[in-house]
Amino acid sequence: MNLALSEQDVSENTLLGGKIRLRQPVSGYRVAIDPVLLAAAVPAVAADTILDIGCGVGAAALCLGARVSGCRITGIDRQRDLIELARDNIALNDMTARMTAVAGDLLQPIPQLEPNSFSHVIANPPFLEASRASPSPHPAKVAADIEGDADLPAWVDFALSMVRPKGGLTFIHRADRLADLLAALSGRAGEIIVFPLWPGEGKQAKRVIVQARKGVASPLRLMAGLVLHQADGRNTEAAEAILRHGAALSMVP
Repeated sequence: MNLALSEQDVSENTLLGGKIRLRQPVSGYRVAIDPVLLAAAVPAVAADTILDIGCGVGAAALCLGARVSGCRITGIDRQRDLIELARDNIALNDMTARMTAVAGDLLQPIPQLEPNSFSHVIANPPFLEASRASPSPHPAKVAADIEGDADLPAWVDFALSMVRPKGGLTFIHRADRLADLLAALSGRAGEIIVFPLWPGEGKQAKRVIVQARKGVASPLRLMAGLVLHQADGRNTEAAEAILRHGAALSMVP
């Protein structure tokens, strides 16, 4: 979906307590905490190469780039208008030397991307199956939230095709799609870590972060996860460190 965006259609906001400036559409999909948490979970180091599938306006890539200086990040998205904003955001945050954004459909060959070449692949895919979703009236939000021709197994297939052997995959998804995600990884990736994100103490997880390594066979681990909010609605100290100060999210003790 490609929608023309004027300057009146775009706002400038910030992430990580003002460290990241972010231009994004005024209506439709708006960046929330999911890409920030995704970026925090990636165990990248300087000189690693990272592919962000479905990068949108670049929120996860920018947060990761701010935390890990020296890594090189490529973002792809099929919505060209979002890619243009992602490029604006890369320049706005002085990351043009090590970050790029490419328009492309993961169901089609993307000449700029070399298979089996990335240290890590990350993704915040559409959460809802088309057959179970009630579409928003805003086409851009539909594209962000509801699976199109590329379903979750297709996202996993593409991620596995791009990451190098023994390289890492990190997905954030709805907790009720965990079984689908694990089924898509079965027999193809191991050392899987399932990390729940709890809205509050005693509340059901709505999101999970799933991390895996291509072509290894270590068993799955279920971690304690992260509680995001205190009883009064404020961020927990651990969540605040990630969301406001750009701290890493440790997936293992």
